[in-house]
Amino acid sequence: MMPVVTPARLQEFTLELATAVVQEFRDQPGALINALHKLQETFGYVDEAAMPVLARLFNLSRAEVHGVASFYHDFRRSKPGRYTIRVCQAEACQAMGSEALTADIKKHLGCGFHETTADGNFTLEKVYCLGNCACSPNIMVDKQTYGRVSMESFKNLTAKLAGKALSSKEGSK
Repeated sequence: MMPVVTPARLQEFTLELATAVVQEFRDQPGALINALHKLQETFGYVDEAAMPVLARLFNLSRAEVHGVASFYHDFRRSKPGRYTIRVCQAEACQAMGSEALTADIKKHLGCGFHETTADGNFTLEKVYCLGNCACSPNIMVDKQTYGRVSMESFKNLTAKLAGKALSSKEGSK
């Protein structure tokens, strides 16, 4: 049985908090990427509203900041789901059926790569190697890796996570 992961605690985006988060990089030349990472670590993505703040902080144009943020695929531009699911697409996982598993996962979740489910619970991403090749096919949910994933085990895991997400939403009301 797969253990259930707990999602990262992300802050709700506000321009004031974003400004405060990046201030530590103010006097560090070339620290734009570090500031972008800090924003993503804090909010789960880099909001478009933060671009002018970064441009002023680093004396750059908005186009330059946007260019850096959009060049690196690690920076999300929209709010992720409560859980991020990465499906390995590397050769070892492909040899063990990850292509069929990926197709089934997309169908089950109702979204493709770099998309979030309608309920906001899951964001689906592809990754090339999770370093667990002997236990292919692999997925990662947030920072927890799962090996020898079948569609049945995937459905069980997402049902548990969705239930956990639902109960935490009800508890916060």
